[in-house]
Amino acid sequence: MAMLPLILHWFFIEWYSGKKSSSALFQHLTALIECSAAAIVTLFVSDPVGSLQIRSCKVKMLSDWYTMLYNPSPDYVTTIHCTHEAVYPLYTIVFIYYAFCLVLMMLLRPLLVKKIACGLGKSDRFKSIYAALYFFPILTLLQAVGGGLLYYAFPYIMLVLSLVTLAVYMSASEVETFKDLLVRKKRLIVLFSHWVLHAYGIVSISKLNYIYQDLPLLALVPTPALFYLLTAKYTEPSRILSEGANGH
Repeated sequence: MAMLPLILHWFFIEWYSGKKSSSALFQHLTALIECSAAAIVTLFVSDPVGSLQIRSCKVKMLSDWYTMLYNPSPDYVTTIHCTHEAVYPLYTIVFIYYAFCLVLMMLLRPLLVKKIACGLGKSDRFKSIYAALYFFPILTLLQAVGGGLLYYAFPYIMLVLSLVTLAVYMSASEVETFKDLLVRKKRLIVLFSHWVLHAYGIVSISKLNYIYQDLPLLALVPTPALFYLLTAKYTEPSRILSEGANGH
């Protein structure tokens, strides 16, 4: 859940930055700084305070995340609301992190966008920020309701989400060949960023328990991008329409 804000920031920045905008790279870096700083501050204010480490209770089962559902009812009539966070601070620390992300974004991003996003219209400059004001409440609700499920499923969510955003970005940027990819440095930065997320997801799933067996799985990181580039020309809509008109 800590990686999702950064992924969504990058996605919406790229989506709304426009092809001719030179500000996207600076916004990407700013989003990375915001999320990194928020993570560091969150660790500092968590127990033990002032340390980059956290003292956490061990998660044993899914029900540990939903202790509020197990409040005792001694007489089967009155419910005693006495349960606490059994996985402290793994549940609440995410909300603290989102709060710091939102505060840092509102402090840094508008000034940056106003200074450098000259290639965009006034109504388009802040759309990536407006998008964040929508997805942060959604992420907060997801964490509140499905925190336990997300704890176990986050590596798979990370992989799927990074694959989807990479495919959408390459399609929207009209990247169909290796040459198109090398034309602009920004595209390579976006590609390498997604590769880092792919690798993170693979390592999270395998946990590298058997390092000599699991480490070669990292060779699969470039596979989605290579597959897209090799097959993009066969799925070009204009080509499909022309072949359909010719009766092929």
